[in-house]
Amino acid sequence: MTTLAKDAIRTYESGPGDLLNDLPVVGSDIIFEGAAVSVITSGATGYAQPLVAGDPFLGFSKRKSDNSAGSNGDRNVHVIERGKVLLDVVGVTGVADIGKTVYAADDDTFTLTSTDNTAIGKITRYVSGTWCVVY
Repeated sequence: MTTLAKDAIRTYESGPGDLLNDLPVVGSDIIFEGAAVSVITSGATGYAQPLVAGDPFLGFSKRKSDNSAGSNGDRNVHVIERGKVLLDVVGVTGVADIGKTVYAADDDTFTLTSTDNTAIGKITRYVSGTWCVVY
């Protein structure tokens, strides 16, 4: 697992169903651009954080939100809640993977393995290698 330590520029495909939202960030944390974002379900319940496996997926961070020196909710993160994104997914081998569910193990590790991970979408197009478009 390789959680983000800097911004990850992702490729998104825009469409009429895209949704954007501003969500309050948990205190003492940074959500980098391109990070998968989840909502905390225990402790500081309801705040956005870099995705933790098992917590509900909210979307991808559109830009960095540094709340490392703040308290819960001092900063918001701009999240793309719905749309298509190009991702490197462990376990993808080809077009036969279209329609399979993609899971996140952290804010930057995507896989076809469901165990202890968070479902984030389905493969809609195979690109090459382990790269595919997820919606």
